[in-house]
Amino acid sequence: MTYKRKTALQQKRYRQKKIRLTLAAAAVLVLATGCVLFFTRNSWAKGFSAFAEKESTEAPETAAVKVPRLVDAQLTVSLMGDCTLGTDEAFNYDTSLNAYFATQGADYFFQNVRPILEADDLSIVNMEGTLTESTERNWEKFAFKGSPDFVNILSGSSVEAANIANNHSHDYGDQSFEDTKATLKEAGITPFGYDDTAVVTVKGVKVGLVGIYELNDHLERKQQLKDNIAQVRRDGADLIIVVFHWGNERETVPDSNQMTLGHLAVDYGADLVVGHHPHVLQGIEEYRGRYIVYSLANFCFGGNSAPTDMDTMIFQQTFTLRNGEVLCDSNTKIIPCSVSSATGYNNYQPTPSEGSEAERILQKIEDLSSQIPAAP
Repeated sequence: MTYKRKTALQQKRYRQKKIRLTLAAAAVLVLATGCVLFFTRNSWAKGFSAFAEKESTEAPETAAVKVPRLVDAQLTVSLMGDCTLGTDEAFNYDTSLNAYFATQGADYFFQNVRPILEADDLSIVNMEGTLTESTERNWEKFAFKGSPDFVNILSGSSVEAANIANNHSHDYGDQSFEDTKATLKEAGITPFGYDDTAVVTVKGVKVGLVGIYELNDHLERKQQLKDNIAQVRRDGADLIIVVFHWGNERETVPDSNQMTLGHLAVDYGADLVVGHHPHVLQGIEEYRGRYIVYSLANFCFGGNSAPTDMDTMIFQQTFTLRNGEVLCDSNTKIIPCSVSSATGYNNYQPTPSEGSEAERILQKIEDLSSQIPAAP
């Protein structure tokens, strides 16, 4: 009995000791695991911080993720059509824009629309022609040139950006194109077009500007369009406007190339698409919550002293951004205008229309819009 009692006691103590050792080992394991997790987490955090810092300094095209800018803002953009600030040397000088500039000065041309452009946040035109002293005229039937001083017509009237991708941008050779870009920049006007995209900051909003010349290559411009929209997005654009020089002269209905490219621009991320080149108005289409203005027509147009159709417009859209996203809304305004303040001839002074004339042009735009073929 004595032996058995002793053995039972030893077994009890052994079991207690084993339990204590197991608990101690478990405690050590928990503590060790906690230390490992603590140091691993801190090492990961430091590594991630260093990675994030490295990513932020990389070029946009190599950055893996674009962090959205949570910008809230509202801004109004005005867009106008062809501005040819000059003339063809074969035209009658006495009735040319150049002659008006010599006698009236730069402020004359936009004086009737200046209050509108001064009240908006961003004004954009199509600069169709060259501002240069070059004498190397190209082979085109019409070639337009103005003195570099003519840039004051735009800069003095609150025009902040100009598309330069069009069929008259090289009228006096490559030098005239470079001269025009430099002149615009020196005057504080942002040029954009072809593969030169631009991003301008307005009221804290980064506005991406893309200009595409469609006339020679038509749908072969798809990749350029896609690449340029992607470029301004990489450059931080919150809002993207695409400007096309496209279509057929005097045609009031957009062709299939215009519609295809216009839709693709929206599909790729454009918030507004506008065009010009037909020299007449075309309709406006709403596509996936965005607007495509197929032709803005002429505006301050030195290319013709007596155009048969002088109807034009200023297309305005007020964009609202919430947390960096452009809202889909219809906050647009069409300001019907004539390219001239005179009747029967062009005095190169675009002027808002009033009364029955304004109603006529607005109805005309509505009718043209109804003629746009349905999207496939």
